[in-house]
Amino acid sequence: MTLFQKLFKQTFIYGLATVLPRMLSFILVPLYTEVMAPGSYGEVTLIFAWFAIFNVVLAYGMETAFFRFYSKSDNKNSVVSTALVSLGSTTMVFALLALGFQESLADFLNIDPQYIQYVIFILALDALVVVPFAWLRANERPARYAVVKITNVAINLGLNIFLLLILPGLAEAEPEGVFQSIYRPNFQISYIFISNLIASGITFLMMFRIYLRRPYVFDAVLWRRMMKYAAPVMIAGIAFTINEVFDRVMLSELLHPDVAKDEIGKYSACYKLALFMTLFATAFRMGIEPFFFSHSTSENPQRAYAQITNYFVILGSIILLAVVVFADVLKIIFIQDSAYWEAMTVVPIIVLASFFLGIYHNLSVWYKVTDRTKFGAYISVIGAILTIVINYTFIPDFGYRASAMATLVAYGTMMFLSFFFGRMYYPIPYNFRKITFYLVLSIVFSVLSFYIFNRNLIVGSILLLVFLGLVYKLENDKLKKIFLRK
Repeated sequence: MTLFQKLFKQTFIYGLATVLPRMLSFILVPLYTEVMAPGSYGEVTLIFAWFAIFNVVLAYGMETAFFRFYSKSDNKNSVVSTALVSLGSTTMVFALLALGFQESLADFLNIDPQYIQYVIFILALDALVVVPFAWLRANERPARYAVVKITNVAINLGLNIFLLLILPGLAEAEPEGVFQSIYRPNFQISYIFISNLIASGITFLMMFRIYLRRPYVFDAVLWRRMMKYAAPVMIAGIAFTINEVFDRVMLSELLHPDVAKDEIGKYSACYKLALFMTLFATAFRMGIEPFFFSHSTSENPQRAYAQITNYFVILGSIILLAVVVFADVLKIIFIQDSAYWEAMTVVPIIVLASFFLGIYHNLSVWYKVTDRTKFGAYISVIGAILTIVINYTFIPDFGYRASAMATLVAYGTMMFLSFFFGRMYYPIPYNFRKITFYLVLSIVFSVLSFYIFNRNLIVGSILLLVFLGLVYKLENDKLKKIFLRK
């Protein structure tokens, strides 16, 4: 099996672990938009925005540090046990403090106190499985990884469907039955977090045996080295999360209270249509991150990194154009309530922004394999500053459209900065002409289809077929070598 065949095989399996569960969870979008008005969905989205931020803080870059030191260390058990003790200890401290000051925490986050305990326990359980999941990836066990991930989302999805859709009907059908005794009206938001909590708890139990397999040795010297490596990664992660979700928080603060939740709900629902690009980029990153580290000392790894980025841009360009062309079809499938469709104008912007982020992740190999993770932090902080400044300046006049443009500008800037610094510190022979050709052409075709021809499906389909024909003509032989070589 060639190097690239192995990479794409692992990416495919990790893709199943990421894409399939998230596609199942994508069913929650039409479910939530069916049972909740935009304002209630906006409230849920705000709470999940804080989830994303705290997940990064509680992991504090340990996952990436684990990969780096696990691949280099002769004493791998020391790396695993040190990481487990570190994250386990900090998670327990967080949980105890958060429970002790839960009312103050709820007030600070602007979360209804009735939801704060769900938030605390879910965050703690998710933090405790960060290292076990990293261990599975580092040991190239994508099948096990996929099973746990799929189980998590399947449970979450099943409980959401039962509690939000089926339980009310069962309770109404039998007013004196057992279902009536457990059903509570106007309890949709709590049901969502109960489903999430049960799924996270079962995931932790499935991964718990990794905690039991080893004698624990906490290496303080190793831990300090890991933390030094992880700190910039954490800063970068917080900045990334600000770029991804903090616009919802700013919308809630800068828009009039009477319309803020509605606007957030509409924006968040249409934002979900960029999920197809996000899934592709995430699956690709899950496959290439261990690959980057394990092959950093091989002969001429830069050539392999350049080829990987070429293929990512080609496939990403196809996804960008396909999502834009079929946006109106996707909205009917996934966002059936027309009250949310007002925000459809931001879909191409968000999909392109997600594409830029995926390219950035591919370009970021240079600072990860050279231990210059501080540059990742610098670049991400610049992106976060742009996100905050653009949102703060333009949300009062343009609402969620400003948030979409802020995301695009932030990710685009990060992509260019990583390329610029990478050429200085770790030159990689990217085929800049080819990358630019596919990227620019897919953007031009997307603008023509969505904005100039007003989402005309026939015109868009023709443009997509033309693009696919060009890809086939220019890349057919190379792609056959990767996927068909025995």
